Amino acid sequence: MGIYLSTPKTEKFSEDGENDCLRYGLSSMQGWRATMEDAHAAYTDLDESTSFFGVYDGHGGKVVAKFCAKFLHQQLFKSETYLTGDIGASLQKAFLRMDEMMRGQRGWRELSILGDKINKFTGMIEGLIWSPRSSDGNCHVDDWAFEEGPHSDFAGPTSGSTACVAVIRNNQLVVANAGDSRCVISRKGQAYNLSRDHKPDLEIEKERILKAGGFIHVGRVNGSLNLARAIGDMEFKQNKFLSAEKQIVTANPDINTVELCDEDEFVVLACDGIWDCMSSQQLVDFVHEQLHSVSS
Repeated sequence: MGIYLSTPKTEKFSEDGENDCLRYGLSSMQGWRATMEDAHAAYTDLDESTSFFGVYDGHGGKVVAKFCAKFLHQQLFKSETYLTGDIGASLQKAFLRMDEMMRGQRGWRELSILGDKINKFTGMIEGLIWSPRSSDGNCHVDDWAFEEGPHSDFAGPTSGSTACVAVIRNNQLVVANAGDSRCVISRKGQAYNLSRDHKPDLEIEKERILKAGGFIHVGRVNGSLNLARAIGDMEFKQNKFLSAEKQIVTANPDINTVELCDEDEFVVLACDGIWDCMSSQQLVDFVHEQLHSVSS
């Protein structure tokens, strides 16, 4: 899917940071893709007791991944459940809220700002090429004000993104995932997956897809998308008789909550470009080797 380069771009963007409780490092590389479609968010101090990390793997364009990196962590604060300490419920609402926010004139404008106005390969506005009239009547009273304009009926982008997020508060780790990016924790050198790759052939995903009127062909939803869950991809979310959780493709995340202990060494969030090449255990072993070489 998408346009590929004749040689990969191997330049890496890296950064690191820390607070009194943790340290992090991140790195990204464009690779064979014609444009960089991934994004990330790293906030060691989302509030006085909370750290937030997210990996967003875009497809069909970069705008949805960049939108999530800009807005998803902000939406945690909008939820009453965040104030009561229910981070899992807050993350679920934030994931689903991304799809709502990308609709209409305001969503179209924000996505246009984040994306390249014109894709030089296709001549199309990136990620915004499919814009039927929306019959969705959802509205929310918050700071995401409705805007009148020529794209008031914009139903959302055709492009999409995975989202894999880790929130750490005190000794609690909450992971939310939609798509095939993955979160892995190393506990005494053993790799444990804290998320599940949402592929269409998984029985629970297949059942939802078929019930919503979709089909699976050669491992792809409607012969097109090789993910069963993602933010964006609005063409798969147009059944007005179904909730957001029951659409052909849903942004509804799996939530996993873990109590951290002294045996927990590090957590890795990564997109499928890593997991296509290494197993979870292979990556944990590799990180262990690198940490040992740095400390020795």
